[in-house]
Amino acid sequence: MSKLYNLTKGILKENPIFVIVLGMCPTLATTSSAMNGLGMGLATTFVLFGSNTVISLIARYIPDKVRIPSYIVVIATFVTIVDLVMQAYAQSLYEKLGIFIPLIVVNCIVLGRAEAFANKNGVVDSMLDGIGMGLGFTFALTLLGSVREILGAGSWFDHKFIQGDAILVFILSPGAFIALAYLIAIFNRLKK
Repeated sequence: MSKLYNLTKGILKENPIFVIVLGMCPTLATTSSAMNGLGMGLATTFVLFGSNTVISLIARYIPDKVRIPSYIVVIATFVTIVDLVMQAYAQSLYEKLGIFIPLIVVNCIVLGRAEAFANKNGVVDSMLDGIGMGLGFTFALTLLGSVREILGAGSWFDHKFIQGDAILVFILSPGAFIALAYLIAIFNRLKK
């Protein structure tokens, strides 16, 4: 039961975006489309999974004085892998996400899970926690990107279904704040 909880808590109960409200920079900046949200979410999921796994393995060997810098080096390793793979195999998505891929290193969700969970728990629990939090983050980014793309461009995953003008503000920065506020309100209402 505990393992299943570690996998699912990040999706609904402790969703990083809708409940804990962490990682707002990539959330607001990269979700102008559903594809961007999905790509950023999956990249962060890989980093969460890998860094949680490695940190849970090495945590007991790291002195407290260098704990955070050591975690950042581990996280940066996985971010570099994601960065290079996306640059090689998903060039158009990589160009859209730009600087936000390297900034996963300082994403408070990733470092927070390393500090709050991975360094205190076993490998399997930490892997499941990374996957669960990553999937919750991916779900939130994809949903926000979908809402913004549908309302702002009249398309979904780049498939146009409304001809003519849409509500342009949703593609722009203010639309991210508006859509996120409504999604958090709906999510909190459904949770109750």
